[in-house]
Amino acid sequence: MLTELGGKGGCLCEPARKGELRCPLIVRPTSEDVVTGHLFGVLKAINPRWWLPDLLNQALGEERFRRQVFRNLRIELWEKQRRYPRQHLNWSEGATEVDVVITWENPKTTVFIEMKYGSQLSATTSQNDGTNGFPSDQLIRNARVGLRENGWFQEDVLFHGERRDFVLILLTPTTGNPLVPKYRDSSQLKEAIPDSERLSELPKLPFIGELGYRDVIDILKQQRRWFSKPERTLIDDLERYLQLKLSQLEKTNGDGH
Repeated sequence: MLTELGGKGGCLCEPARKGELRCPLIVRPTSEDVVTGHLFGVLKAINPRWWLPDLLNQALGEERFRRQVFRNLRIELWEKQRRYPRQHLNWSEGATEVDVVITWENPKTTVFIEMKYGSQLSATTSQNDGTNGFPSDQLIRNARVGLRENGWFQEDVLFHGERRDFVLILLTPTTGNPLVPKYRDSSQLKEAIPDSERLSELPKLPFIGELGYRDVIDILKQQRRWFSKPERTLIDDLERYLQLKLSQLEKTNGDGH
């Protein structure tokens, strides 16, 4: 984060651009993974009591999560999930890698976060181009995989895992993706999932939401007084960083507003 804020992201030399030389990993200003790492690197280091319920409630548009001590809280990045059962799909699908997975145990809850920066939410995923009769975008894939991983499907197994509450959030520079309200509608969600009759129930609605970078900035600024001095230093740097990423994106898109 400080590397980018200081304008030291680096660039490829001419031999590297020609493929004549392999260079070490550099910070690319367009990388979604770099933004993800910086953002959640800071959030992992500060007290979740003052940011986690606020972000979730803002994303869902409801006061659903309370301020509490989150027991056994884990924040994992780029976590691979189990392969979706082939018998329940009309196509072969690989393992899904979720950008951010947040879990805690009081009550048992899992949050999937799909991160975007310079690119749009993909309309197709690996091995599914949308010609199989079901939507193939990243959001519905994450929803389907998350519902299965957290015990919401009726499975043909001897022992069923314990059901966990589940939330799916799309976190992008700006909000307004039309797929979010579409899949918040339970009937449209089920229509987009193969064998959806196995979904006897759904998590408490709505369980799909979205956040913009400015939402994150505003929430951390509102709660800033509750954090320690070292935490406030991290928050201030993160605010500057997200503002930088927004301004870079506006310049790239030719939008000065």
